[in-house]
Amino acid sequence: MTTFTTSDAIGEREQLADVIYRIDPDETPIFSAVKKSTGNGIFLEWQIQELAAASATNFATEGADASIAAATPTVRAGNYMQISQKAYAVSNTLEQVDKAGRERESQYQRVLKSLELRRDIEKAIGDTNVARSGSDPRKSASLMTWITNGSVGSGSTFSAGLGTDTVTVGTAASRGLSLALIDDGMQDAWTDGGSPKMMVTSAANRAVFSDLSASGNLIQNQFNMTKAKETTYIGSTSIYLTDFGQIEVSPSRFMSNDKLFLIDPDFVEIATLNGRNFAENSIAATGDAEKFQIICEWTLKPLAPKAHAAVLDLDGTAA
Repeated sequence: MTTFTTSDAIGEREQLADVIYRIDPDETPIFSAVKKSTGNGIFLEWQIQELAAASATNFATEGADASIAAATPTVRAGNYMQISQKAYAVSNTLEQVDKAGRERESQYQRVLKSLELRRDIEKAIGDTNVARSGSDPRKSASLMTWITNGSVGSGSTFSAGLGTDTVTVGTAASRGLSLALIDDGMQDAWTDGGSPKMMVTSAANRAVFSDLSASGNLIQNQFNMTKAKETTYIGSTSIYLTDFGQIEVSPSRFMSNDKLFLIDPDFVEIATLNGRNFAENSIAATGDAEKFQIICEWTLKPLAPKAHAAVLDLDGTAA
């Protein structure tokens, strides 16, 4: 007797899951952690105030006239609004046919392109060495060009710290990561009034940092169990306790191995132009399809650049 199997049968329905699984990551640690604000112009300006240096000889003679010192002026800082966009087109036929995993293709593409746009902004902020530019297309100065605390490798120099110029990278600047470099950056930022709370690194530097964490300056994780369970091995460090504050380690899929940032989220913002914060525009149809564009006009706004630090010219290995 011949068995009639499914491979012989005609008419078996296709089993397509009604769920779409996204593999690409959409985590954006810097974009998600910093404050958000709005602006009304393409060049956003703010003022940075520093206090006069503390004096150990501030004593006065009884009855003496007041000694008036020169006031410490503010520093005027600014950054340009950068236009970032994603566009997509959906045929009218695709919009109407029955689809698995989503009802309307245009809505599904809107979600995907918004996630992609947020990832682009994250990479522009944290993984580029770009000074501000008012020439078309305008560019927002990246985070690296605002930081002067921390350390650079041999032959490299920080920028002026106002987003107006880029970091100069030496030809022989690469070096390994050490806890001392992180500690020095934390100390620099703390001395200038900051309290970095997050360290953003690449995957390689995240792994290196965990290997370096045998110094003992760690927050311990304790597990209390009411019954025996399989052994859990912990090989990573999420929180690092320095002499100048506790810092959370945030790996980023969009950062290269040559840098890490120590960020105080209280002193940095992402500002967007009113009405241009992930705004969706319909584009005139030129055929049997609907076209859309998602626009974000944004700029990076470090309220106090010296509250942050960076360790640059790394090579993704341990020192």
